[in-house]
Amino acid sequence: MNDIDEPVRAELNRLRESIDNIDAAVVHMLAERFKATQQVGHLKAQHHLPPADPAREARQIARLRQLAESAKLDPAFAEKLLNFIVAEVIRHHERIAEQSAAEQTRTPGA
Repeated sequence: MNDIDEPVRAELNRLRESIDNIDAAVVHMLAERFKATQQVGHLKAQHHLPPADPAREARQIARLRQLAESAKLDPAFAEKLLNFIVAEVIRHHERIAEQSAAEQTRTPGA
């Protein structure tokens, strides 16, 4: 990279800094999303609801595909990303349900 002209290097650095900032924002947004889904997991566990909600997931995929199209992002990529996130959320919900069930068996009268 030493043979790159200084203006090109400066532009490359500027773009990479922008990418780094966007990556940080994505991570923070995902963290907020997972905080909300943790609350959903606890609510589901309290009311003995299943960790997965296939109808909701299908609606979310359709919605995200539309959003991706309007944002000029590959809808298939957006769907893969959401599927990855949803799989992680379901895993969290299953763990929360297991913990809740274990707590209820340890607590008489619960």
